[in-house]
Amino acid sequence: MWWLSPLPALLAAGFLVRLFMIQHDCGHGAFFRRRWANDWVGRAIGVLTLTPYDGWRYEHAVHHASTGHLGRRGTGDIRTLTVREYRAMPFWRRLGYRIYRHPLTLLTVGPAYVFMVRQRMPLGLEGNRRHAWISSMGTNLAAAALAGGMIWLIGLGPFLLIQLPITLAASSMGVWLFYVQHQFADTYWAGDSDWSLHDAALHGSSYYDLPEPLRWMTATIGAHHVHHLCSRIPFYTLPRVLADHPELRGVSRLTLKDSVGCLKLTLWDEARQRLVSFREARRAGPGLPMAA
Repeated sequence: MWWLSPLPALLAAGFLVRLFMIQHDCGHGAFFRRRWANDWVGRAIGVLTLTPYDGWRYEHAVHHASTGHLGRRGTGDIRTLTVREYRAMPFWRRLGYRIYRHPLTLLTVGPAYVFMVRQRMPLGLEGNRRHAWISSMGTNLAAAALAGGMIWLIGLGPFLLIQLPITLAASSMGVWLFYVQHQFADTYWAGDSDWSLHDAALHGSSYYDLPEPLRWMTATIGAHHVHHLCSRIPFYTLPRVLADHPELRGVSRLTLKDSVGCLKLTLWDEARQRLVSFREARRAGPGLPMAA
């Protein structure tokens, strides 16, 4: 019956994603009324999601404040170049960007690296670095103690066979959700003079209209445009917002079928104001020559 094991692993990964969404709401101060309750529940969940709460909360706040801003890319987002920037790069840097944006990197190697390696230390993080280091080390120690206890109970082999697939699947699910929330054809990017926080929230974030079971498992994070408009709305209230304001259901809406096509979108075309694929960028009108 070993061939049935992927199913419970996927279900467990889905529940881990839901826990991360609760941690996400805690980071916005939205899950509980009291700040201390949000923070300590968020920190506790961070041990299970391998996400140090305090450093992640800072990065995510920067993401909300700068989403869709071409001049403030690089914190809490997926790296996105414009067609002009890509064309001006030397060959080896374009190759690196292509590898980074490849679906296998984005959905397998990338998530594993982010959750299992990068988040172990808050390197390059601005803000309160001391607090971020304490949060990271505390999360690491608590996760190591929890893993050590499980290994003592059931052994190293069974622990890895159970926990590793769950962690890898959950990390891939989480990165996919974050990807499709902002990486779609008619998303929003603008420079300093044209950027608007309201427009970036409403048009630079998708409404990922998922089937009900997936909507529950992802804590309605698909209503991401509403979340960016007001991040203090808890996830369990988002369905009511959509019901009270049906006009929001048609804004930046993506279905499961639509979202698959988002994987090929890699570059922001400033002339056409949309995300395009590498192939579309090559077929575009005259621009800067490709660097040698």
